[in-house]
Amino acid sequence: MIDTENRISIQVGLSGYSFRVYADDRWHSSGWMSAERIFNTPELNRRYDHVDLSVFTPKFALVPSGFHAPEASRQMLSEVAAIDEEDHVEYIEVPQFGAVLLYSLNVGGTLHKVISETLIRTDGTKGRMLPEPYYMLSAMSGIADYNKIVASYVDGYLYLAIAQGKTLMLCNAYQASDFTTAEYFIFLAMKKLQLNLEMSSIYFRTPLTDEQEMSLYRYFRSVEHL
Repeated sequence: MIDTENRISIQVGLSGYSFRVYADDRWHSSGWMSAERIFNTPELNRRYDHVDLSVFTPKFALVPSGFHAPEASRQMLSEVAAIDEEDHVEYIEVPQFGAVLLYSLNVGGTLHKVISETLIRTDGTKGRMLPEPYYMLSAMSGIADYNKIVASYVDGYLYLAIAQGKTLMLCNAYQASDFTTAEYFIFLAMKKLQLNLEMSSIYFRTPLTDEQEMSLYRYFRSVEHL
């Protein structure tokens, strides 16, 4: 069970950031905030026992653990994502799905680096920056539904992960200039996997506007926030 006390969970994109902190026995969400507000956000100047720092990057790939060779991480990622010469490629195990997540956080901008330097743990260490898909996959263990549908949408990209029971069916990012296009990719993925929208709930990690949430409610059984 995750210890929620003195914890911050923050997501960082090119256009801004969003965070959740646990206080008074519940989670408090900031909503999406513009980059210029970073130095006027008191929650970012505190120290926390636990820091989850997610960076939105479309430069990622999930590969079965048995096929991963650390020295080949860059080559494997470059086969499915646009990797520049200066991009630093890292990887992290995703044991619940028997996979390894390859990624690069070289996405342009410096906001995620500034926040990483600002957020210091109680013990004086910095939180590790990890790609958004890692936290999406980790969140699935806390979803009781058989069909686990987790999504995030920011900076013109939809991040989508779908699992049935303990089997991961999809983990991908789609370029979507608006939310209507993002919904199209969600519906297309559900159709290809033969999942019933009306019997499924969708879980979003990024804040939704009232209009976006109501649009999703037209198709899904429920719309939840993580």
